[in-house]
Amino acid sequence: MDHDSAAVPLSGPVRLAVDCMGGDHGPAVTLPACRSFLAAHPEAELLLVGRAEALAPAAGWARCTLVVASEVVTMDDSVEVALRRKRDSSLRVSISQVKLVDGVAAAHACVSAGNTGALMAVARYVLKTLEGIDRPAIATVMPNQRDGHTTVLDLGANVDCSAEHLLQFAVMGSALVAAVEGRPHPSVGLLNIGEEAIKGSETIKRAGELLRAAAAGGHLNFHGNVEGNDIFTGKTDIVVCDGFVGNVALKTAEGLASMLSSFIRQEFTRNWYSKLAALVALPVLNRFKRRVDHRRYNGAALLGLRGLVFKSHGSADAFAFEQALNRAYDAARNRLLEQVHDRILQTLQALPPPPGGQAPVVPQAA
Repeated sequence: MDHDSAAVPLSGPVRLAVDCMGGDHGPAVTLPACRSFLAAHPEAELLLVGRAEALAPAAGWARCTLVVASEVVTMDDSVEVALRRKRDSSLRVSISQVKLVDGVAAAHACVSAGNTGALMAVARYVLKTLEGIDRPAIATVMPNQRDGHTTVLDLGANVDCSAEHLLQFAVMGSALVAAVEGRPHPSVGLLNIGEEAIKGSETIKRAGELLRAAAAGGHLNFHGNVEGNDIFTGKTDIVVCDGFVGNVALKTAEGLASMLSSFIRQEFTRNWYSKLAALVALPVLNRFKRRVDHRRYNGAALLGLRGLVFKSHGSADAFAFEQALNRAYDAARNRLLEQVHDRILQTLQALPPPPGGQAPVVPQAA
């Protein structure tokens, strides 16, 4: 694939499979979000998955097909329960809609707000990983100071990662940004404790070598090491890290944003002078609230699978869940799956073998 040209958009309607039972609120949130999404995307189609009684309000909706599932994976269910005991769960049935059967899938992408561990485990079991990908990764966007956002991965799917895994994350993240945002050469930063190449663990140093080799071959736009604050300065389009660090960074950012919003609210309600000042500052406060509103960035991609799966926050409201639907729609329409496959194929073929001398597993051309 030529990275200088965008993939040809998908022709015909984009079909999304939606786990309507997942998350903290289930159909009370997912169904209104789906209806709003359909109104904004006249060519989209939805497969609504869930219990029959829960889906009843959507009966007769245009461009919707109801798919009945008898079970629900709760937010407290273990991975074992989701995999082995609840085989007819809305989570599993919705994921199955994007599995190829005789070269055809019922849906182009799946969206769920369900249990993250269960979603990843079931998706990996049902769909399997792409050739050349050892582990799937979770990628999402975080706001930055350039009035844009930074894509960060992994955010919790893989606690311990090798240098080769971090390279794969960089390639998958580049494909995601290229497909969804139309940037053929997104910049990649490797999260570290300093910008110098000599800093970091041995794994990070080795990952830097692999990323520089991929960049030298024209397969990545590798900027170099970045630090935690660079996620928010927007120094690079993509920041790559292992799942432990990424999850801590994400939860820290969300906690900080919540704390700052709480502090501002407390100060503006401290006395009647403060309340008067709040009225004057209301337009500014509303713009600030919109810029840091995490709901606008909802929808994390599970990359590296043989199918597109997107994860919504479990606590998402209808507005936030609709954003996850939007991201899944954009990814499917712009053929994200094919872009990930092609970038992995070209990158792994060009890399030197690891220190042990064994060449990396190279996927076959599609």
